[in-house]
Amino acid sequence: MSDVLLDVRDLVVEFPTRKGLVQAVSGVTFELRRGETLALVGESGCGKSTTARAVMQLPRPTSGQIVLDGDDLVAAGKRDLRRLRRRFQMIFQNPIASLNPRKRISEIIEKPLKIAGLLDADKRRQAVEELLETVGLDPAVAMDKRPHEFSGGQCQRISIARALILEPDLLICDEPVSALDVSIQAQILNLLEDMKQRYDLTMLFISHDLAVVRNVADRVAVMYLGRFCEVGSSEKLFDGPAHPYTRALLSAIPVPDPTVTPKPIEMIQGDLPSPISPPSGCRFRTRCPVASERCAAEVPEMRDLPDGRAVACHHPLVGA
Repeated sequence: MSDVLLDVRDLVVEFPTRKGLVQAVSGVTFELRRGETLALVGESGCGKSTTARAVMQLPRPTSGQIVLDGDDLVAAGKRDLRRLRRRFQMIFQNPIASLNPRKRISEIIEKPLKIAGLLDADKRRQAVEELLETVGLDPAVAMDKRPHEFSGGQCQRISIARALILEPDLLICDEPVSALDVSIQAQILNLLEDMKQRYDLTMLFISHDLAVVRNVADRVAVMYLGRFCEVGSSEKLFDGPAHPYTRALLSAIPVPDPTVTPKPIEMIQGDLPSPISPPSGCRFRTRCPVASERCAAEVPEMRDLPDGRAVACHHPLVGA
C-alpha cells in the first residue's frame, strides 16, 4: 500500500465575476503522506482556504485531479462522493458559525452518522457521549445545549467532535484557532495533536500564523497568489528559506523574549496583485527584491533542491 493518502495534481480553481475570471488556484500539485501534517501558509487571499475547500469538493475545482487513497474525488459522482466523504472531514475557521444554532449539540455531532446510515440510535448516542468526553466536554452538560450557550473554544471542540465522529482518514483544518484567544489556541492545538495520535489522522492544516505552523506541521507549503512558492520540511524551511517570499514571511514572526533584540522585518513592497490579472512570469516578481527580466518572461517551475525541498524561483536563496 502506498504511503500517499492524498494526491493533488494540477489543481485549478477559478470563479467568474463581472470584472473577469478570478484565478484563485493555478496548477497546484502536492502529496500528503499517511500520518503527516502538511501546512499551507501565505497571505490572506493567496488561495489557502480555496485549496482546502477544493479538496473537500466545496465547490468542485475547475480542473485537476484529487485522488484520496486511489479514489478520484473530482471524477466521482454524487453517490460515490457521499460514500467517500466519510473518509475526509473538515474543521472550519469560525467555530460558532459552522454549527447550526437551532440544533442541540447531540444532534449536531450525531448527524454525520445518520447521513452515513451507521449504527442504531442507542449506539449513536453512546458514540457522541464518548467523543464529547474525548474532546474535553462533559456529555451530561453539553448534550442538550445549543451552540450559543458555549464559548468559541468549546464550539471548536464540538466542531472537532463532529469531524471525528466518522473516524476519517484525512482531517482538513482551515485556520482552526485564528478566531480564538491565545490561551484557548494552545488548548485546541494540543487537542488536535492528541486526536491525530488517537485516530491515526492525516492532516492538511491551513494557517497564516507561522509560529503555530512551526509547532504542528511536518511539512510546509508556502502559497502566493494561487501558486506554491516553496515546499519542504518545517525544520529546513524555518532554518533557511529558499524563496524570497518565504524569507519575508519568516522575518515578520515576533520573538516572545524581551531580552532579544528583534531583527528588522523584511517589508514586502507594494500590494498583492489582483487574481483577475496576475503578473506574467513569476507572480511574486512585482514585489520581489531579486526579480530579473527572466522572472517577467518565464513562469518558474517547482524544482527539487539538494536538501529535499522544492522551490519555484529563478533565483533561489539556497541551493542555487
